[in-house]
Amino acid sequence: MSKKSKDDLVKAIHPRYLQADKTEKGRILDEFVAATGCHRKHAIRRLRKGIPECRRERRGRKRIYTGDVVGHLARIWKICGRICGKRLQPFLPEMVAVLERHDELVIDAESKALLLQMSAATIDRLLARFRSQNRRGLSTTKPGTLLKDAIPVRTFADWDDAIPGFVEIDLVAHCGVSVHGQYLQTLTAVDITTGWTECLALLHRSQKNVSAAVKLLRDRLPFPLLGIDSDNDGVFINETLLRYCADQKVPFTRSRPYRKNDQAHVEQKNWSVVRRTIGYERYESEFALTLMETIYTDLRLYVNFFQPVQKLASKRRNGSKVHKRYDMAQTPHQRVVASPDVTPKDKLRLQVAYLALNPVQLRDRIDANLKQLWHQRR
Repeated sequence: MSKKSKDDLVKAIHPRYLQADKTEKGRILDEFVAATGCHRKHAIRRLRKGIPECRRERRGRKRIYTGDVVGHLARIWKICGRICGKRLQPFLPEMVAVLERHDELVIDAESKALLLQMSAATIDRLLARFRSQNRRGLSTTKPGTLLKDAIPVRTFADWDDAIPGFVEIDLVAHCGVSVHGQYLQTLTAVDITTGWTECLALLHRSQKNVSAAVKLLRDRLPFPLLGIDSDNDGVFINETLLRYCADQKVPFTRSRPYRKNDQAHVEQKNWSVVRRTIGYERYESEFALTLMETIYTDLRLYVNFFQPVQKLASKRRNGSKVHKRYDMAQTPHQRVVASPDVTPKDKLRLQVAYLALNPVQLRDRIDANLKQLWHQRR
C-alpha cells in the first residue's frame, strides 16, 4: 500500500476511532494493521493523531540536480571512462561541445546550464552509487643485472626539467592468476610532461619484441622521442635495447631497484588505462593479440584526446603532513597543443585528427572488441 493510500485510510478511520469504545478500537486496529502491515504501536499513534493539517517541510536545501541532468551526467561520465569529478569537471564544457558536434547529445538549455555549473564534489556525490572496485594483478618483473652499470639511474625527482619526448615504459602481464607459460604482454609508455600514453600489445616477453615495440612507439608519438626510462626488468636492461638507443641517440635511463615510485607516471597508467580496460584475465592466443592491437588503436585516441589528467603543481611539507596541489585537469592533447616545445606542424596534425574523432564511436568500438576479447579468456 502506498503512503498516500495509508494517509487516506487514516483520514477515514480517525474520527470513528476517537469515538469508539475499547472493544471497538481493538477491532479497528486489527483491521488497520491487516490492511497496511504497520506495527500495532505505530497504528495506534497514527489513528490517535490523524493526519496533520500541514506537514513539516524537509530540512536542508532543495535538490537542484535531478532527472535528466543526472542522466546526462552519468552518460557523459561513462563515455569519459568513469573518471573522477576533479578530472571530469574542467573537461565537461569541451566534452559537451564535442558530443553536440557529432549529434551524440541532445540537451535543453536549462539542463546544460545546470550540468556545466556542477562542482567536482557534486559530480562525485551524484555518481557515487555507480562506482565499483577493481582487483590487483601480478608482477612479472625479472631483474636484469648484466648492463646495470651501463645505464644511468633516474629517480622520480629528476623529471623537473623534462620536455615532451621523455617517456617512462613498463610491461603489464596478462597472465591471470599464474605466471607459468607464455602469455600476452602490454608495453605501456607515458610522456612525462604531457601524459601522452601509448599501449602496444606483445605476444610474449622477449628482448626482440620489446625492442620492436619501442621502434613502433617512436613512430606513433606526436613529437620526437627524446629519452626512455624503464625499470630494472631484464627485457629492458639488455644489449639489444641499449644498442638501439645508442644508435638513435636516445638517452636510456632506469629506475632504482624496488622503488616503484621512481616510475610513478607509467605505474599509474598501467592501472588507469590497461587494467581498467583489458582487466586481469589470462590471454595467450594470436587471435587475442590481434583483438588487443585493435583495441589499443582506438584506445590511444580515446585516452589522449578525451581523458583529462591532473599533474602535480607543487608539494609542501608541514611537519608530518605533505600538502599537494594539482593543476587543472587537461587532456594530453590539450597539453601537447599548449606546449611551446612542440612544433606547429605537429600541433596542426593533432588538431585535424581531433576534430574528426567521435568519442562515442571510439567507446563503442572499444567495448565491442572487448566483448570478443573476453570470450578468449582461459
